[in-house]
Amino acid sequence: MPMAVMTTGLADDEAALHPAGAASGAYAARLHTSLEAVKPLWLRLETTGMCTGHQHFAWAEGIVERLMPSKAELAIVELRDAASGEPVMLVPLMRRRAFGHWVIEWLSCGVCDYAAPLLADATPWTRQSAAAAWAAVLSVLPPADRIHITGIPKAIGGVANPLALLSPARDSIHSHYGIAMDGDAETVVKRICRPSFVKALNKDLRRLDRNGGLALVEADTPALVDSIFGKLVEMRLSRFRELGRFDLLAQPPVVDFYRSAAQRGLADGSVRLFGLRAGDVMVAVQYLAVHQGTLHALLVAIDQSAVPNVSPGLCIMGELIRWGRGQGFDYFDLSVGNQSYKEHMGAVKSVLSELCYGITLKGVAASGAIKYRGRGVAFVRDNPRLFKLAQEFMQRWRRLRAGR
Repeated sequence: MPMAVMTTGLADDEAALHPAGAASGAYAARLHTSLEAVKPLWLRLETTGMCTGHQHFAWAEGIVERLMPSKAELAIVELRDAASGEPVMLVPLMRRRAFGHWVIEWLSCGVCDYAAPLLADATPWTRQSAAAAWAAVLSVLPPADRIHITGIPKAIGGVANPLALLSPARDSIHSHYGIAMDGDAETVVKRICRPSFVKALNKDLRRLDRNGGLALVEADTPALVDSIFGKLVEMRLSRFRELGRFDLLAQPPVVDFYRSAAQRGLADGSVRLFGLRAGDVMVAVQYLAVHQGTLHALLVAIDQSAVPNVSPGLCIMGELIRWGRGQGFDYFDLSVGNQSYKEHMGAVKSVLSELCYGITLKGVAASGAIKYRGRGVAFVRDNPRLFKLAQEFMQRWRRLRAGR
């Protein structure tokens, strides 16, 4: 798929609109290289359009301020209907150097589970309209060797994600899970979760309660945010070291990003932070992004040793499902990952898509290597014995590195 290089000589705020696509239903695209240039439209689409909690303006602002590589460039594409001039969507991208070539990626830097454009409304997308829109997007992007966008959900708020409809889009090795919530808050867990999960949850909650009383604590002051978030980081790093696994929270800029977003959430409600306390001991912490009727469960941390034979992570999720339904939320997003507890809860699995293809010969070679690696990972994951051996090898290797 060719990428046209547009050189208008205009400043970002003056960037010309370039029509692209079919004669019927054509789109006009504009490239923005700063958040401020697109902020009013972004906030409008965030409020009245369709997007996920991972595409909030404040979330993107935190990424740009704290996580973008120094030589990376913003490439936010504004798409409008060429005939009416009405906005259609925003596509938040970035361009960066990777092993001697340029790659176009989602504006994520590891902290967005989903790559979904901000849609202006719930107008249905077809493969033809998605292809025309993407051609318009490509027509204004800066030169690059390849496209690599991961974590593409099939739908955004019930509307087909145009990125997932593109012909180069393929199912990835990653999936996400979610569970719809309805009805009375007091009985919601019993009604929507598997009976085996409900039985185990109630048993664990009784054990925690006997440990000095059970309390779900919301971080609703700056001091509580700092305290509970500090426990989250402490518990996650301890747990991941024990498992011999890498965690993004081992990187100080990522910690600063999440802490800042949690503090900002006190004012705009975009992030909520909760701790589950048994007596005087904090046994679990859950970090959530919030958008309209959805709770996105982003980070969970547990102290597995605090109360024997209890799963504190499942306990806090069960409590948050009750809390969320009581607050009027209708969907609990369990995020990306094939952890067995998600199916145990009764969550519904959806496979994510990805766009990974080359534009230049260098990009084609790099994309081929990435796809080959992905097939290898999928093969190992589909073979339990190989997967277990690979996990054990990586755990030993990371423990050895940590012990240096």
